Amino acid sequence: MHKHYDTLVVGPISLDQNIDYQDFERREVGGAIVQSGFAAAHSGNVTAIFTKLNPKDADPDAVFAGTGADIFWKPSVETCSIRNKYFTADKERRDCRSMGKCDPFTFEELPEIDTSIYHFAGLVYGDFDGELFRKAHATGAKVAVDVQCMLRHVEDDKSMQFHDWADKLTYLPEIDFLKTDAAEAAILTGLEDRAEAARQLHAWGAKEVMVTHNTEVLIYDGTQIYTCPIVARNLSGRTGRGDTCFAGYITERLRADVPTALQYAAALVSLKMETPGPFKGTREDVMAYIKEMY
Repeated sequence: MHKHYDTLVVGPISLDQNIDYQDFERREVGGAIVQSGFAAAHSGNVTAIFTKLNPKDADPDAVFAGTGADIFWKPSVETCSIRNKYFTADKERRDCRSMGKCDPFTFEELPEIDTSIYHFAGLVYGDFDGELFRKAHATGAKVAVDVQCMLRHVEDDKSMQFHDWADKLTYLPEIDFLKTDAAEAAILTGLEDRAEAARQLHAWGAKEVMVTHNTEVLIYDGTQIYTCPIVARNLSGRTGRGDTCFAGYITERLRADVPTALQYAAALVSLKMETPGPFKGTREDVMAYIKEMY
């Protein structure tokens, strides 16, 4: 029987070294695709995952065990690896270094499946190019992009620096759901005000723009600015906040209007932030959290 997927999450997994402000080190297999894949699958969506890695570093099936997602992967010379050193307890300030870079992704190597959304969850510039988004858009599916991977460049000294996306005006019109944080939005638009930045990104062609912040999530759909607060009771699971929120929002938009999907995403990420690692709860847990906290 033909299988239809709600979302195909595409991106490299990462061998992460997370060092907190007290120098406590936690090593884990992570990356945007892990946070996004768990969030989408545990929210009840039919989920597929496509990643690239050197198989000596990790087993993709083990990484996504328990999600129920269908896993597809191809080998890469190197596995992406990132060292995050956090300077503050709230993890808002960090230094990132690249310890390994994945081979670029091409549209031709993606699994030939029927999906409602192509969710591009990259980590650094070079994971994807704009043509990948254009080809995905041409299938008729929705295209979702976390813009971090078009801005975050690995420099010669392996530090990671943010630069504007040179081709943004060409490829933003290929994107149905664009996710950025407040700092990235300012780099793209020159605007510090999150709502104004979202309006500008929409004017350049992105259909729905999400701007995340540590206090709230903002959506602009071309007609109205929507916001919803983040109400996490602790920040032990801060890593992966944006990825979780975006995956929850775009899949919820398959069946709900903007404010309903936004509230689901804000509740999902608030709940997820209370426990380290990707979201391993259920849709019912999120709905109960909405009742309690919103």
